[in-house]
Amino acid sequence: MTTAAQALTAEMADSAPASEPLRKFLQVARGAGLRVSAAEGIDAARAVDIIGYTDRTRLKDTLGLVLAKSPDEKALYDTAFELYFKREEFKKESPRQQARNQADAPPQNGSPGAEGGEGSGGGGESSQALGDLLENDDRAGLAASMEVAAREAGIDKIRLMTQKNGYARQIVMRMGLKELQQRIEQLRASQAEEDNERARRLEQRLEQLWDAARDYAERALLTHAQGESERTRERLLRAARLANIEAHQLDKMRALVRQMAKRLATRYAATRRKHLRGQLDVRRTLRRNMGWGGVPFITVWKQKKVEKARVMVLCDVSGSVAWIAQFLLMFLYALTEVLSDIRSYAYSDSLIEVSDIMEKLPIDDAIAQVMARMGFGNSNYGAAFADFENGWMPQVTNKTTIIILGDARGNDTDPRTDILARVAKRAKKIIWLNPEFKSSWGAGDSDIFRYAPYCSLVRVCSTLNDLDRVITDLLDDAA
Repeated sequence: MTTAAQALTAEMADSAPASEPLRKFLQVARGAGLRVSAAEGIDAARAVDIIGYTDRTRLKDTLGLVLAKSPDEKALYDTAFELYFKREEFKKESPRQQARNQADAPPQNGSPGAEGGEGSGGGGESSQALGDLLENDDRAGLAASMEVAAREAGIDKIRLMTQKNGYARQIVMRMGLKELQQRIEQLRASQAEEDNERARRLEQRLEQLWDAARDYAERALLTHAQGESERTRERLLRAARLANIEAHQLDKMRALVRQMAKRLATRYAATRRKHLRGQLDVRRTLRRNMGWGGVPFITVWKQKKVEKARVMVLCDVSGSVAWIAQFLLMFLYALTEVLSDIRSYAYSDSLIEVSDIMEKLPIDDAIAQVMARMGFGNSNYGAAFADFENGWMPQVTNKTTIIILGDARGNDTDPRTDILARVAKRAKKIIWLNPEFKSSWGAGDSDIFRYAPYCSLVRVCSTLNDLDRVITDLLDDAA
């Protein structure tokens, strides 16, 4: 490494702590979707203290062992690492080209502007270094200088593609563009052919520097804006009506469903632990310690049995709401660790239980089989409720929560509200989730207002956010 490159590398080390690159990388990795706990961040810092940043292959392998826990996370980690640590702005030339550049490079002692003090306003040594680095084609020095300039320009705040050229200009300006242009003008003003050739070579390499700065800014955009754009897209998908979700967005929606379900499961588990902790049973404690004169050597704690929610889900899988029913089933079955004893039923013009299908098959295959058996038919709520009463009414108790997903449009058939009234008397509560806009309720063949008096809750449910709120309320009530 040249003296100039070493000086710039030392400047980077002085201006940023050794942990700063790792901290920013972990921020980028989290934004890309990698789960990195505080403990894993500490382990990563300890590993970097031992191996350093010099050997990138060893650094990547070591951090990968600490941060990536699954094949999916391994893929996310590889992408984030390559984006963050990639350094190809100045690719090495062949030995022949390097020899040609060294032969063409003039001595530095007599070059215009070689004396100190060129420029003003803090250009000084760094701007002088840029001219020397370009003339000497010092790739390592240029890369180090660009790192410093990019950090000073706040490159980690880039979020939009339209900001790329602006940040690239800031980088080159901070590297010493103004003073370099002055040097080029001085060389062009000279009558010597050698100076004119040097000016031409500097202009050519300045163009290459501009390209490298734009590439650097674009990679920074991909690195730092990835998490932000991902969060923006997630917010949009959570708030979007499920009926409007495109097929190519289905994988992302599944991931969101699993993420939301896991969060709720974690929250509910924490609530149960809190309820079971710190409740002293004074009467039993005194009785247990009678032999010690009532001194509580042995404590006895109250144990409260927490009933998990018993849920029966009736999903309308007729053509009008079939797409949304799939997401509800997906969401509820992601909560199986929390909601034990879930019974599932699918209906259109009749009703069947699909619990075994959902339990024995992977969720995607199960949903496909349910839709193949019952999906996309014409709704007949009266017939479906009659099937439920005849087959499963005895299993409904005062601890049962029944969730009905449907638009309550029975195609002008008998709604059989009398059956829902009998179910309501036996069940703990009935929750009706209607995917239609509230302005459409009661219009045409909608019977939602006939069913509403027998339900504890009737709510519009057309987005993932709606599902999240409903299931959160259900878990809070069960706790």
